[in-house]
Amino acid sequence: MRAERSHRIDTARQRWSPGRFVGLLVALLVGLLGAGVLTSGTASADGEDYLIATDITFAPFEFQNESGDFVGIDIDLINQIAKDQNFNVTIKPLGFDAALQAVQANQADGVIAGMSITDERKKVFDFSEPYFESGVQMAVLDTNNDIKSYDDLRGKRVAVKNGTEGADFAESIKGKYGFNTVYFADSASMYDEVRTGNSQAIFDDYPVLQYGIAQGNGFKTVTPKEKGSSYGFAVNKGHNAELLQKFNAGLNNLKESGRYDEIINSYLGAGAADNDTSLLGLLKSTFPLLMVGLKMTLILTIVSIAIALVLGIIFGLMRVSRAIWLRAIGTTYVDIFRGTPLLVQAFFIYFGIPAALGFQMSALTAGIITLSLNAGAYMTEIVRGGIQSVDKGQMEAARSLGIGYLPTMRKVILPQAIRTMIPSYINQFVITLKDTSILSVIGIAELTQTGRIIIARNFQSFNMWLIIGVIYFIVIMALTKLSDRLEKRLVK
Repeated sequence: MRAERSHRIDTARQRWSPGRFVGLLVALLVGLLGAGVLTSGTASADGEDYLIATDITFAPFEFQNESGDFVGIDIDLINQIAKDQNFNVTIKPLGFDAALQAVQANQADGVIAGMSITDERKKVFDFSEPYFESGVQMAVLDTNNDIKSYDDLRGKRVAVKNGTEGADFAESIKGKYGFNTVYFADSASMYDEVRTGNSQAIFDDYPVLQYGIAQGNGFKTVTPKEKGSSYGFAVNKGHNAELLQKFNAGLNNLKESGRYDEIINSYLGAGAADNDTSLLGLLKSTFPLLMVGLKMTLILTIVSIAIALVLGIIFGLMRVSRAIWLRAIGTTYVDIFRGTPLLVQAFFIYFGIPAALGFQMSALTAGIITLSLNAGAYMTEIVRGGIQSVDKGQMEAARSLGIGYLPTMRKVILPQAIRTMIPSYINQFVITLKDTSILSVIGIAELTQTGRIIIARNFQSFNMWLIIGVIYFIVIMALTKLSDRLEKRLVK
């Protein structure tokens, strides 16, 4: 019986050998690097290379088409200006708020995202000449016949998007007309707020509204266009003056050649709409993009959870160490990363640390670091609990035979603890997979962000979230079944 038990322990130890695991992890990382997954670059060409931040959930100015290409008025303009002025651009999709932070942190050279030129923003950004004269309109559901003017908003809720001209206009008149505003980070969420009936109207830039209505988003405008601000290309104040000059010169050339009007009309003119709204048609047209997003989700999850396991073992051993200073280090790590939101950690690692130390970090690198450190804190507690679940007599018996503390932990305690930790480890794997969706705030196009990008183009939020929900369900159920089989094999 003892010999059989010893054989099982040795077999488990061989399967979960730290050396084997680290070797596997290194091989995985090298493979990813070799495939180009953990690196990003700019296509080589003549001229300077610039990284341009944007928000690709703001059609028709910037969005992603069915082929996965970044398109829109802003994207076409910056690409044409780059061609005219002989420089290269790499588009960095982040979301509006994150795009502004990226430029301020010098993580991006400039931002083009339907950004209104305001006196407040001029304090922290240098702007180009205006490239589009915008304006604000109010819209309601096309089935709403009660709201026809601002006076009808009294006592009601209005949805607006963070940092937009529509939000500023709504704030300027809400006291007069007696309505409340609720803010959202992207246009799709703002529109969905009204569809659910929680808010009754939206204020948005008129070209965005007109494009959405043409796409069949179910809204109608009920007020005339209010005079608004102009859109401008922006760089961090005091930085990239040469890029700003090139943008202005290229914009002027596009207007003189007539190319500027061609770009505007291609998105706001007749025939700009694409109305394939059926569930099957939507799945067929978006499936390649969704698979790319799913691939990124799985890469983030697998790499992060592998690193988290190593961190969990290291800090878990610290948590049960006899040395008080090691326990203090382990406890501090766990308290920090379990005691702060993952969203805050992502912003701090991607924007805060590089800005403070003066270096750049890719969004993918920051995302893996964030998920690894966060999941590692929970893995630490899983390891600690697994070790403490093993009968203390096991340690005492080994020590009485003259076996050292670390060899006892490696050969006797950990092999038994691993079997206890397997269910919790798989559960953390699933949690980390879900947490990847939060990384969309730093511009990583995982599955959830891919869904937002598609919705920004076609406004089919219900069908799109249904498809994404089914994909998550299939993946998570497959992982759960796999973990059940693995657990049964290990506990035999």
